[in-house]
Amino acid sequence: MSAVPVIPFHDGRSVPQLGYGVWQVEDEVAADVVVQAVAAGYRHIDTAAGYQNEGGVGRAVTDSGVAREDLFITTKLANGDQGFDSAKEALATSLEKLGTDYVDLYLIHWASPQRGTYLESWKALIELQKEGKAKSIGVSNFPIEQLEEIIAETGVVPVMHQIELHPEFQQAELRAVHAEKGIVTEAWSPLGQGGDILGNPVITEIAEAHGADSGQVIIAWHLAIGNVVIPKTVTPARIVSNFAAAELTLTAEEVERINGLDRADGRIGADPANPGF
Repeated sequence: MSAVPVIPFHDGRSVPQLGYGVWQVEDEVAADVVVQAVAAGYRHIDTAAGYQNEGGVGRAVTDSGVAREDLFITTKLANGDQGFDSAKEALATSLEKLGTDYVDLYLIHWASPQRGTYLESWKALIELQKEGKAKSIGVSNFPIEQLEEIIAETGVVPVMHQIELHPEFQQAELRAVHAEKGIVTEAWSPLGQGGDILGNPVITEIAEAHGADSGQVIIAWHLAIGNVVIPKTVTPARIVSNFAAAELTLTAEEVERINGLDRADGRIGADPANPGF
């Protein structure tokens, strides 16, 4: 079984650097594939209220045979539940679905600036952490302005910021802010949603040199530059091969070659400054 590195948080806790994501996975499917992922060695599972599969994840955790304290579970506050009281109620609902009395990490899923409720939501997460219902707290999809605002207003720095990040969209400016503030960077859509990047000659040449596949090379790149990474797949063989990427070590030159694939127009998902939801 691969030895997955552990990344420390500034709050004294830590997170397995390679996790398993369940975005766009139906509830019943999640109940099956999360069991497979845990059997393959994953101990970090990333879900969200908005994915509508927390129940399936919860059943999988029960069925996995692995003790709850040996798993790292992340879920996220849906945009429609933002606000102080509603955020606290939302986590209570998530915990019930997950079948646990705490999550290891609770994130605000999107800043959704037009709502104007991200700061009150962050204050709620601070309370939830004090209550022990969320061991660590962070954010996802926050523009720098909103990230700096919640820190300035509360004095509490998120342990993690989960953002779109892949070889063609590397978010250097945001990662520099994270490094300065001690925030861990977590990449969603780390494989560029399985698009053209998997066939990029730079990636395929490196894969061939290591006897690996393109997905493994990209995951290994994320690990090499310090990102926490949560690839999503429901294919049994891919669940296993993605996890095996923890054993793949790229050379400094190979990392630099992949760094060179960054594009100004590489974003695939919504822009956090104006997501439209």
